[in-house]
Amino acid sequence: MPENESIADAVDSYVSSLEKEEEDGELLENNVKKTENKEYKYEKISGLTGIAKIVKDAIEMICLGEKVKVNTDVEGNRISVQGDDLGIAIGRNGKNMAELEYLVNLIGRRKNLIDRKITLDIKDYRKNRIEKITKTATRMARKAIREGRKIALKPMCSYERKIIHDALSKFKDVRTKSRDEEPYRRIIIYPLKGIK
Repeated sequence: MPENESIADAVDSYVSSLEKEEEDGELLENNVKKTENKEYKYEKISGLTGIAKIVKDAIEMICLGEKVKVNTDVEGNRISVQGDDLGIAIGRNGKNMAELEYLVNLIGRRKNLIDRKITLDIKDYRKNRIEKITKTATRMARKAIREGRKIALKPMCSYERKIIHDALSKFKDVRTKSRDEEPYRRIIIYPLKGIK
């Protein structure tokens, strides 16, 4: 049974290394800030500053060990978060960021910290996404005009569809319309002259 002995030795070695890390204070769990040890209470803070602290704490818990810098734009009611490895907080196609934004707005309204919706942007994901969507919409509108046929875009969320509707409302030669039901709702770009 040499395999069992080697497994037992490996387990013993791992346990002893964890005990040594704990003695030296190097365990990852010990390096993460615990919210119950915070010196402030969320009830004592107000407005965008309070929401920014909640966002900072939440993202630091989601992305263990990451240092997060939070900037607020009071005029635009925006919170911008910067850090090194915040991909898990952004999520696939910004889904985690959208859910975190929803929760933060819910907390803010329930605790009477805010009166308007707050927009959350992590590592400029939302800003870059808006630019990308706008460029794609413009390119597809030009293609619809050039080819004289309608162009169907891929399904997207209502927020992204609104960006496209707003961006293409400046074009006089096309009109946009949404069709299908969620989650497959998409935009169709129609050229106003000569549909093939």
